[in-house]
Amino acid sequence: MMTPGLTQGSQHRWLLTLLTLIVVLLSLAPSLRLLAEALSDLTQGSDAPLWRVMQSAGTWRALWHSLYTSGLGMLIALTLGSLFAFVITLTDIRGKAWLVFCFMLPMMIPPQVTALSWLQLFGPASPLLKSIGMAPPLGSSQPLYSAEGIALLLGIQSAPLVFLALRTSLLSLPRELVEAARISGARQSQVWGHIVLPVTRSGLIAGAAMAFISSLGNFGIPAMLGIPAGYYVLPTLIYQRMASFGTGVLAEMAALSLLIGVLALAGVALQQHWMGRSRFGLTGHSGRAHDFSLGRYQAGVTALLVLVLLVILVAPLLALVVSSLVPAMGVPLSADTVTLGAYQEVIGRQGATWRAVSNSLWLAGGAALVLMLCSLPLAYRLQRLPPRLQNLTLSIIELPYALPGVVLAIACILLFVRPLPLINVALYGTLGLIFIAYLARFLVVCLKPVTASLAQLDPSLEEAAQLAGAGPWRRLSTIVLPLIAPALFAGGLLVFLLAVNELTVSALLWSAGNETLGVLIFNLDEGGESVLASAVSVLVVLMVASLMLSLSLLSPRLPKGVVPWQG
Repeated sequence: MMTPGLTQGSQHRWLLTLLTLIVVLLSLAPSLRLLAEALSDLTQGSDAPLWRVMQSAGTWRALWHSLYTSGLGMLIALTLGSLFAFVITLTDIRGKAWLVFCFMLPMMIPPQVTALSWLQLFGPASPLLKSIGMAPPLGSSQPLYSAEGIALLLGIQSAPLVFLALRTSLLSLPRELVEAARISGARQSQVWGHIVLPVTRSGLIAGAAMAFISSLGNFGIPAMLGIPAGYYVLPTLIYQRMASFGTGVLAEMAALSLLIGVLALAGVALQQHWMGRSRFGLTGHSGRAHDFSLGRYQAGVTALLVLVLLVILVAPLLALVVSSLVPAMGVPLSADTVTLGAYQEVIGRQGATWRAVSNSLWLAGGAALVLMLCSLPLAYRLQRLPPRLQNLTLSIIELPYALPGVVLAIACILLFVRPLPLINVALYGTLGLIFIAYLARFLVVCLKPVTASLAQLDPSLEEAAQLAGAGPWRRLSTIVLPLIAPALFAGGLLVFLLAVNELTVSALLWSAGNETLGVLIFNLDEGGESVLASAVSVLVVLMVASLMLSLSLLSPRLPKGVVPWQG
């Protein structure tokens, strides 16, 4: 006869296994549906959707544009990210925490806000340039409406990814290795050239690959800078065709999405291959910053980093604020022209603003809450799986986040374009579809801090509770949960931070009345309401900065690496 304890443990395992299977299905089903649609009707020869897409000159032109802007953006990201990572991690420069926070901020700001702030900074209609008498003459072209303009902003937004990857490698550099070289009489330049750079090559490769993949799937920047100039990359080409022809061309859109997905996964595979060839086996004490002395160069290096931050962060945001305080684009800011009319309009009279705010808060908050509820039991079950099965499950869960957002959006449309069987409920064109896409995309963001924190727990705590007669759910709620709560909360905040400003997924899934904040800013700018778009963007930046500060205050209670810009 089965004892009550065994029955309870068996039920506990079955429930956790069922949750794991549901999560795997949610993560894998959209990609499988996309693959099936893209490869459908191959027997029709040249009439098959995949062949039509591959034979189109527009596809190859957009593919080249994607590779060119993403490649150039990757080089810019490598330059900026490496500069900040090497100086902040390895030298005795002052104000490291604030430098890191400011450098990470562009990555957390929505891409459409980044694009809008730079558009307000340059061009003949820039209120900021008009105010200081430096605006180019009327009729001058906007320099950012170009491939190089897109690449510049892609590089700035993905530079923090290079910084994070390289900083991780630099922190694992053993101090004994550097000190031995110094004792042997090596100059600082020799230490950097013969030890630091070779040992951290894997971090550079990882950062470059992440920057390229992130740029490849970016929608907001190429949409706001490329569409007005008729310069299309693969994500904007899909958006334009969807907007023009609706769901009737879903098979072709699936084929285009498959092309982006293959490129992204090829980038991931190439990254892992080169990292494997570049990895060194290191021993010694690591995990904290080194202290190369800048000496008399400290003031100059600090000034250089501050200047870079002024150019890539402060100046565009200042232009955005100025543009939100004038009555119309092209009007200089002065005591006579300054007005809060744009804020009064978007807050007090624009119904779409509050609807978008409400939709974004509900979607982001709901996704964060559901994922927090799922992440602890899911991480708890994953920790008890065999290593190979655990790695496979984690890879499947990471798939929706690794793929570009436009790929996930098309996959979700294909999966839910028809009413759900049995219950006959249609999700297409509703907030429910965006919500499901957010759950699939951001699950790994919430899960990783929890798994990292669980791995640090002493198993003897739970074993002692089990010997005292505590059941699985009681152990999970009274022992594991209180210890994991800070990581769980941080994961939820990261999900909220990313989801509340998301554009790439929602740009293809939204419908009238279901706008999100990201879509609202994009639509306002496309409709010629740049001043109103600037006002909404300023409010969004303030919200992002506040959430980042909240995470920074929480970071001392979290495992190392949970908050990207800390530690």
